[in-house]
Amino acid sequence: MIFIAKTITILVAIMHLYFLYLEMFAWTTKGKKVFRNFPKDLFEPTKQMAANQGLYNGFLAAGLVWSIFITNLEWSSNIALFFLGCVVVAGAYGAYSVAKKIFVVQGIPALVGCIFWVVIKFL
Repeated sequence: MIFIAKTITILVAIMHLYFLYLEMFAWTTKGKKVFRNFPKDLFEPTKQMAANQGLYNGFLAAGLVWSIFITNLEWSSNIALFFLGCVVVAGAYGAYSVAKKIFVVQGIPALVGCIFWVVIKFL
């Protein structure tokens, strides 16, 4: 069960590292291919805003990776639950404010990770 929880946590972290890359370094190139519904003429003017979003995704990824390296199971689960919970909230807000697909891509994997960590922590 711990292996599955850690694997999901790592997968969510990898996704957020990819979002960091897209938003901080590839917004005006690869970003146009990934975010097809976003108007093409707005990529350049929103480059700094996207980089800021990417930085926040990097912080989420860092916290998730950090949780994996904590050897104390109680603290590892606490940190993982906090950062996965942040991802769930961000995914829910993204679904509400931008597109429901955001919750499917970001929120559901984080929610599944939360469920596994809660089971480990409390059962």
